[in-house]
Amino acid sequence: MTLNPLINQAKEKMEKSIASIRTELTHIRTGRASPSLLDEIRMDYYGTPTPISQVASINVSEARTLIVKPWDRTLLSMIEKAILASNLGITPINDGTVIRLNFPSPTTEQRKNLVKKSKEIIENGKIAVRNIRREIMKVVKEEKEGGKITEDDEKSLEEELQKITDEYVKKLDGIFAEKEKEIMEF
Repeated sequence: MTLNPLINQAKEKMEKSIASIRTELTHIRTGRASPSLLDEIRMDYYGTPTPISQVASINVSEARTLIVKPWDRTLLSMIEKAILASNLGITPINDGTVIRLNFPSPTTEQRKNLVKKSKEIIENGKIAVRNIRREIMKVVKEEKEGGKITEDDEKSLEEELQKITDEYVKKLDGIFAEKEKEIMEF
């Protein structure tokens, strides 16, 4: 087994972890309205739990207002009920053609809690990245014990993996800094 596939495997897994963390962070409500806030909300559509985005267009009309316009007006009340039942904490305004969601500016305490929650998500991402390193290092040790790689190769692989791990941890710190700035901005 060559050394490069293990490094590539580590990078690939770490990229997936970071993508997952970014997705998770989009669901944290900041002072801005974002269509991704409704991604997890499901409504009953003919007996099937369906994401709102599959039955309506969701647009940002102002910095703190989302407009949900169903393709079928009869779905307005079902969408409204789904939003009310969610943990979004927003009361929808149904005008008969669209639903408006006005997001109030979070208080300082709410912002601090959102930053804290974001930090927890980032820490989980760092743990995932380190676990990937540990997993790959286990394979490297098995390769060395099996005589497939030399001790020098093991050391260089270990150094390379540490370098990559540090790089991805730094990326996660950067993602947190962006999210913190976004939360505290308004």
